[in-house]
Amino acid sequence: MQLTFLGATHEVTGSCFYLKACGKHILIDCGMEQGIDSFENQEIAIPAVEVDAVLLTHAHIDHSGKLPMLYSRGFRGEIHATSATSALCDIMLRDSAHIQMQEAEWRNRKGKRAGGKAYVPLYNMEDALATIRMFKSHEYNEKFNLYDGIEVRFIDVGHLLGSASIEIWVTEEAVTKKIVFSGDIGNINQPLIRNPQYIKEADYVVMESTYGDRNHETPPDYVSELTPIIQETLDRGGNLVIPSFAVGRTQVLLFFIRKIKEKRLIKGHDNFKVFIDSPMAIEATNIFEKNIDGYFDDESMALVRAGINPISFPGLRTAITADESKAINYNDEPKIIISASGMCDAGRIRHHLKHNLWREDSTILFVGHQSEGSLGKRILDGESEIKLFGETINVKANIRRLHGVSGHADKNGLIKWLESYEKKPERVFVVHGDEKVCDMFTEHIRDELGYNAYAPYSGTIFNLEKNEIIFEGKRLPVEKRMDKKAATVFERLVDAGKRLVGVIQRNKGGTNKDLAKFTSQINSLCDKWDR
Repeated sequence: MQLTFLGATHEVTGSCFYLKACGKHILIDCGMEQGIDSFENQEIAIPAVEVDAVLLTHAHIDHSGKLPMLYSRGFRGEIHATSATSALCDIMLRDSAHIQMQEAEWRNRKGKRAGGKAYVPLYNMEDALATIRMFKSHEYNEKFNLYDGIEVRFIDVGHLLGSASIEIWVTEEAVTKKIVFSGDIGNINQPLIRNPQYIKEADYVVMESTYGDRNHETPPDYVSELTPIIQETLDRGGNLVIPSFAVGRTQVLLFFIRKIKEKRLIKGHDNFKVFIDSPMAIEATNIFEKNIDGYFDDESMALVRAGINPISFPGLRTAITADESKAINYNDEPKIIISASGMCDAGRIRHHLKHNLWREDSTILFVGHQSEGSLGKRILDGESEIKLFGETINVKANIRRLHGVSGHADKNGLIKWLESYEKKPERVFVVHGDEKVCDMFTEHIRDELGYNAYAPYSGTIFNLEKNEIIFEGKRLPVEKRMDKKAATVFERLVDAGKRLVGVIQRNKGGTNKDLAKFTSQINSLCDKWDR
């Protein structure tokens, strides 16, 4: 009964934990690192082909983004998640594969000119599509038997449509331990989705600490704050360009804009248009509209029962094709453009920035977190020149930020979630926070609130039965390792070899005829390449 911490340790992204119990190998999340990669993450200690199942907290790429890579290395188990998470992953993993392949094409085109080595993407579209077929959906509060001795339940954590904390009961040799993985704990009073639901008991808790060092400002009246920004921009004859995450944040914006339009708060610009220019955001919005029961909050359900779509309104337009996207910038009419990605490092938003950053009449409105080093953070921090598509753009547009729009609980929200346990857990593991934040929150709940709290580094192995650390991971800065993102062809070959070993093991007990044929095929392949 062991838990190994692999990702999101003293970092915000790359969530991944490995549970070994009842003879099974289970991953909780399998996320991609995003933004600045500060520390080395340990690899899973077993070949991917030996992983039996994955439990997924939610669809965001920093929790789900490496699932297709796991598949490409031989994983063939089931991926368990809520039905809304499964639906969102359908679009997000396809989009991630598209980005991986585009980046590989760009790097290889550039590298070929420089005589460099071929860049291999983490995975391709076939891997993503095969991964999507492995999802098995569950609903909130449905307790199910994963394997003999292992039971699981997903609890609404209010971060994103379908997001969940995961309760896991493990019984070995008449000893039962309950582990709770918080996932990303949601902010309260978010539009559309419900507030976090609280859990009352656990032996061990693995919890996030993204905003563990501060509290959010008093939530503003978003309609009142957004209305003058729209009014002023349209009055100047400019465009309001909003870089937005396609899943979650875009739908929240539509919720607020619907209210503004319903109340006719914008004067002189009747029926102003709002463009969603992100195929993924459009698909995600459709998923939000289909996943209502059990996911939407009371306010949104009241609108639905009254025949009102909470995230649709007159003047809403969508751009799916590249030509439709380009046409937006050739339309001189003042408008709102919502496009991904939220940090401006990829996607169609970069084209809209190219067409609007230099315009004094336009506004760029940031509505989400901007990681250090991202293009969005650089613009927000006041850089006067930005390079896009090889062209230097002078930043003349009004740069604004809508404060308070956060899908994460703040320090008080995290503490409220933790203090909902009627009895203090045996140990609280603090993860998913920047290094200083992670350590500060750990010290606070340990020294001031009396929890047995610990912030592990990647590679830490913990014995859940004995409540003791078997191996303590080290703080390894990323500079001390090779760039694993640029995986070599040889590394992919090694992965394929590991997968072959797993396939051989799974064919134990097959007919002599089939095994002989398999052996002959392997030997023929070896004869061809053993040179």
